[in-house]
Amino acid sequence: MANPLVRAQTFITSVREELRQVTWPTREELVGSVLVVFVGIALLGGFISIVDFVLSNAVHRLLQ
Repeated sequence: MANPLVRAQTFITSVREELRQVTWPTREELVGSVLVVFVGIALLGGFISIVDFVLSNAVHRLLQ
């Protein structure tokens, strides 16, 4: 079994080599992706709010 410090150094070196091969998104791609996520979250939040409101009113009317 190798020395833990040597193993850690090897790991960090491997990580750096892999990160050099990554294709990072451009600023425009990143902004577009963030907008898609925010719009999706807003739509999902709105949908859940509407369904919650409708079901709460339905249960309230059934229990009266």
